[in-house]
Parts: sequence; C-alpha cells; structure tokens
Amino acid sequence: MNDILHEMNALMTLYPLLTKLTIVVLAFFIIMTIVSVVKSRVNTLVDESSTRYKVRKVVTMVAYAIFIIFVIATFKKDMSGFAVAIGVIGGGIAFALQEVIISIAGWLAITFSSFYRVGDRIKIGSIYGDVIDIGILRTTLMECGEWVQSDLYNGRIVRVANSFIFKDPVYNYSGEFPFLWDEITLPIRYGSSVEYTRQTLEAIAVEVVGDFTASVTKSWKNLARTYAVEDATITPMVTIVANDNWIAFTLRYVVDFKKRRSTRDRMYTRFLEEVDKSNKQIQMSSATSEIVAFPKLHVEIDRVSTSS
Repeated sequence: MNDILHEMNALMTLYPLLTKLTIVVLAFFIIMTIVSVVKSRVNTLVDESSTRYKVRKVVTMVAYAIFIIFVIATFKKDMSGFAVAIGVIGGGIAFALQEVIISIAGWLAITFSSFYRVGDRIKIGSIYGDVIDIGILRTTLMECGEWVQSDLYNGRIVRVANSFIFKDPVYNYSGEFPFLWDEITLPIRYGSSVEYTRQTLEAIAVEVVGDFTASVTKSWKNLARTYAVEDATITPMVTIVANDNWIAFTLRYVVDFKKRRSTRDRMYTRFLEEVDKSNKQIQMSSATSEIVAFPKLHVEIDRVSTSS
C-alpha cells in the first residue's frame, strides 16, 4: 500500500497538470451521477409538473456551480500560467463560437428579464408555441398552428437558439398580461331587431367570459404600473357596421390566452341557441347577389315548311 501511495505521489510530482485534470474529470462524473440520482428522486416525489421542472433546473444549476468552484479551486495556483494561453486563443474561440456566446448572452437576458418564462405562449419569428424548457443555448417550444387551426398543439417540439431574441421580435401572448382581446363577427339580416341582437350578444358575453373581468382588471392595473399604457375597455363590447348584404355585429371581449378556441365555440353555440328562441327577431344572413336587370334578348325562329 505504501508503495502504491509512493508511486501516486511520484506521478503527481512529475505530472501535476495531468493529475489535476484527472481529478477534475472524476469529479465531473461523480457530480453528474449525483445529479442523475437526485433528479430521479424528484420525478418520483414531486407530482406537479411545473414544480418538478423548477426543482430539476435548480439541481442542475447548483451542480454546475459546484463543478465550476471545484475547477477554480483545483487550478488556482496555475491561473497565472493559463492567463497567457487564454489571451492567445481567446480571440479565436470568440470568433469560432460567436453563435454559442450570443446564445448564452440570450439565456442571461431571458433569465434576468421578462422576455418569457416556462409556460408562456410566445412567437419568435415564424415559430409559435408554448415554452416548455429554457436551456443555456436553446429554448424549447411545443408548437401550435401550422396544419391545425387556431391555438392547438400540432405535436412538433421546436428548439430555438437563444440568440434569436437579439435578432427577431419576441411576441409574448401571456407574460405580464395573460389575456387577449378576441372578437367574433356575425352577419344579421336586415329586418332583424338591432337592439334585441345587441342585448343578446352582450348577455352571452357576460355569461361566457364574465368571470374573467376581475382577474383581467387586476392584471391590467399591474401592467399599467410597469408600462405607459392607457386605460382599455375590459368589459365586452358590441359594435355594428351596415353593408350591402347584412348588418355585421362584432362582439369584442377579453379571454384567457389558452382558451380562445373553446371560448369562441361557446359564444357561437349560445348565439345560435338564442337565434332559435328569438321568434325571428334575429335572422342570420348569408352572401346574396341581386340581379338588377336582364339584357334584352332577340330570338329568331326559322320555320321550315315541308310538303308531301
């Protein structure tokens, strides 16, 4: 045993840098093994998905911090020697890994600002979906749209480099104000009761989205404390426009950012039910064409006489 320790000491004396590198590699594998065990325990013990995600992220970040501190402590005596080498190769590394560096800067901006968080619905460039993970280099989205209508998932998972936040606009559909204004337009035939139709639409809106009013008002006030936004109409609003074919009734309302499609479905369903009960006070219209006049037609008939 003493011989083995003596040999190890001799190796450490002859190859101190190699020995330290070996220790760092071993420490890395030990830390990653511990992280894997802790994450598996978290998956077993924590049922709520968002809490489980946050705990796993914290475990990962703590492990990275411990490893970095360990590396610095291991090589602290050799830092002066590394300074020259780092200065020489630093420019080349910065040029070769500029996209990686920008992505890391993007991750820092996302982490310490309000670009978006896990769970937000965002659009970056042409990519639209819900944020399901924010990594150091990439943001992962569950994509919406494309070949499916409205705000439904299409099943594709998209990974976007964090550097995109410096290149493209970031649209956040939830963020500080997790509601959206939406509207439906209904064509109503001339001769219907305008006032009755308006009251019916307002009553339906209060019934379907009335519960959102208190939450929306509170969120809007919080937003107004942060940004220079004017007061907005939170309650449902009905406006009309008369055109050549019908009276267009537009119902504008505020809805939860993840419930646009289901809310529209309830609005249309309730309105059609009220149309059936309205005793023709509300009549739906459709596109029609009116022929104002016919051109004059001149018809000539040739009679052929036959003789026996």
